[in-house]
Amino acid sequence: MVDPASSALALRLSEKLAASLEDPPPESTPRRVFGAVQFPRKATAVVGMRRAGKTTFLHQLRRERLERGAARERLPYLNFEDERLDGLTADHLGTMVEDYYRLFPALRGREMATWCLDEIQLVPGWERFVRRLLDSERVEIFVTGSSSALLSREVATALRGRAWEVVIHPFSFEEALRHGGQAVPARPGFLSPRERSRIERAFLDWLAGGGFPEAQGADAATRHQLLRDYVDVAILRDVVERHGVTNVTGLRWLVRHLLGNAAAMFSVEKFYAALRSQGIAISKDTVHELLAHLEDCFLVRTVWMETGSERQRMVNPRKAYPVDAGLIPVFDRTGRANLGHALETAVLIELERRRLAVTYVRTPAGFEVDFLARAAGGGTELIQVAADPTDAGTADRELRALIDAVPAFPRATRRLLTLTRDAMPADVPKGIVVQPAYEWLLTAPPEP
Repeated sequence: MVDPASSALALRLSEKLAASLEDPPPESTPRRVFGAVQFPRKATAVVGMRRAGKTTFLHQLRRERLERGAARERLPYLNFEDERLDGLTADHLGTMVEDYYRLFPALRGREMATWCLDEIQLVPGWERFVRRLLDSERVEIFVTGSSSALLSREVATALRGRAWEVVIHPFSFEEALRHGGQAVPARPGFLSPRERSRIERAFLDWLAGGGFPEAQGADAATRHQLLRDYVDVAILRDVVERHGVTNVTGLRWLVRHLLGNAAAMFSVEKFYAALRSQGIAISKDTVHELLAHLEDCFLVRTVWMETGSERQRMVNPRKAYPVDAGLIPVFDRTGRANLGHALETAVLIELERRRLAVTYVRTPAGFEVDFLARAAGGGTELIQVAADPTDAGTADRELRALIDAVPAFPRATRRLLTLTRDAMPADVPKGIVVQPAYEWLLTAPPEP
């Protein structure tokens, strides 16, 4: 006997599929992804912080294929975050694929179909469906996910080696310029005074406002409310609901501390002691777990100290950053401009965007280099970030750290990034590249 509810679900799924093949993909600002977006016989799992633009990236992929001549019927898109689809199972997905190929039989086995499956984790058994579709049909598959059912990074893990992970962060500076209709300079290191003033003003605005797409162009009050909402949803759905966290008070203290103290050293032991002194009952293990959950949902990024010893790595504090510099003024309680912290945060996220492995360095003389960035091909960079190193003492400290790190990393490029060109120090030792951070952000790295 046919189940009427199941039949109704299949009909709704068929209608959504038909609509996706009929309507053109919505327009959006193209996102730039470094490295490969696909790997043969793997599904691409598009992951990242909520509201960073994962869904619009799927539509971008569809538009790119249309522009390359793919027929629209080869680009099915389905968003499963629709209450009318509650109750779907992997069997419904299998039936949907058969219906699709009955409509377009000439495609089966001959033409590549690009399946974009948004919030796929809401369908029980979706992993087996995706693996079977990869093995049995000529397809490329892109999936996203971000909910209390399964975090975005867990979507990739659930495919058990059959996923290729692509991370989408909030807008980079270059993407924010394009989104705002501003020209991106072809030669960022060679600008006229007027052009430099325009870029530096836009750069300061981007550092203050951040890169979340929906917040672009919003006034400060609206933007702060949007970003608070994003953080609240991440806390409640990605941490509390997903992991059954009961110590919500400790979690909120941790979030406020990390987002309000960007680029600072973070020690679980010290934070644990601070909470205990406030009368908040929590264990060290719980603090470790909460921090891991915040990293898993991409709200917080942490950087370990560079060391060959696992024990040294574990006993030294990490540096903690929000996923976007725009979150800093929302949670900072000091009233400072915090341009240095925002700049350092922006540089870290760009390094992640470029798929580099990042640590920080403590030199034998006790100096600190903000980032050691390693490329997969073996290249390394020591990067120091200083908003305004024109003061002699500041410049000496920042440059001495880079010099002191040379014996340990003799082949590494040494770079000092400043806020503006006027903030560059006058006397720079040979072998150290000094440039405004916006110039570095807008200069594409060489292809590996």
